[in-house]
Amino acid sequence: MQAQATLADVCTDTRKIQPGSLFVCLRGERFDGHSFASQAAKLGAAALLVDHPVDADVPQLVVTDTGKALLQLAGWYRRRFQLPMVGLTGSVGKTTTKEFIALVLSAKYNTLKTQGNLNNEIGVPQMLFRLEDSHTAAVIEMGMNHFGEISRLTRAVAPTVGLITNIGVSHIENLGSRAGILQAKLEILEGMAPDAPLIVNMDNDMLRTVKLGDRPLLTFAIDDQSADFTATDIAEQGSTTTFTVHHSTFNQPVTIPTVGIHNVYNALAAMAVGYVTGVNPAAAASALANYVPAGMRQNLVQVGGVQVIEDCYNASPDSMRAALQTLGKLPVHRRYAVLGAMLELGDYAKEAHTQVGKMAAENGIDGVLAYGADAAYIVEAAKQAGLENARLFDTKEALAQSLAQQVQPGDGVLFKGSRGMHLEDVMHTVYERWEKA
Repeated sequence: MQAQATLADVCTDTRKIQPGSLFVCLRGERFDGHSFASQAAKLGAAALLVDHPVDADVPQLVVTDTGKALLQLAGWYRRRFQLPMVGLTGSVGKTTTKEFIALVLSAKYNTLKTQGNLNNEIGVPQMLFRLEDSHTAAVIEMGMNHFGEISRLTRAVAPTVGLITNIGVSHIENLGSRAGILQAKLEILEGMAPDAPLIVNMDNDMLRTVKLGDRPLLTFAIDDQSADFTATDIAEQGSTTTFTVHHSTFNQPVTIPTVGIHNVYNALAAMAVGYVTGVNPAAAASALANYVPAGMRQNLVQVGGVQVIEDCYNASPDSMRAALQTLGKLPVHRRYAVLGAMLELGDYAKEAHTQVGKMAAENGIDGVLAYGADAAYIVEAAKQAGLENARLFDTKEALAQSLAQQVQPGDGVLFKGSRGMHLEDVMHTVYERWEKA
């Protein structure tokens, strides 16, 4: 057997192996990559990363934990590149903010950005291995469910700029409290140099309390005008939002082709990153105007004369609030919210869904159509708050039928729920009916 091998890339999926790949045999709850080691070798893998020797005629690097080794290898590779590396995390808004940051950075740099949902301990290494000599900046999104995950990710990413979008209640079931969530998000500092700046949302009650000592701390806000970056003159018109970003060194008008106050926060964060990395504010604003919403995330479309907010990729109480506020401001005749249950809330589930029901009533929603067991609390709270047209459905088919019967051209509809609810099934069913009408 060869004692060494030249590697073309690093791979964890046999379907994506190329000749010369290092195949990493990961272990999960439902799979063991070692079962595919022999197949990987036959497909052209030049070497294997394993936690025990396997029957395959290629060089094998044996380690105690292949997952940890993958992150360490990615961290070693990342340190070959001297470039602005933005690492971001937060309870909600990570993906949209990442897209905004990538646009802003691209005004000056050839930028690598996290693709899809590659923000975990398998996905982040994959993104880092995509760094090439042609890249001059990168923005890497880091997600987590438990303590220690951001710590491991940030040590590989080694951000030169850190960003925490907000602290909500996502994954509170695993982290115990919002204070626990803040503690977990602040793990991002563990991979950053002492002089690397952290950017936080000063309007968030938890992030407002962050103290970093000698480390540079930059803040953005809408309500708290003492922050380093603020927004005023916020106005929505159709599917666009305009506002002015203020900093001690500039006042920059910005237009983004999406709606919702949460997206103003996301854009503020991106402008702050642009400032730290030397992007001209006017160039940053021009870049933000080219934003295109990602699939099923805050996407405003018109189908059969109906204004639709497609936002069913995921949901938390904070993102539910933002989505309902956006729906409430849509210039339409009637407003309907199709709401799926929010997952991973543990003991907080009843309170969180009850809040959503109240928010639906407070934002002038005309009808709530809910799906998922905990969504019953949404319906109950909405009715108690005076929104009588609120109903829980046992099946998506029944929900789609009811929605299609109620909604008319000129109305507005929001689709919002956790990924596990798959509300896009309802969305596509009613689209067919509206387009035929």
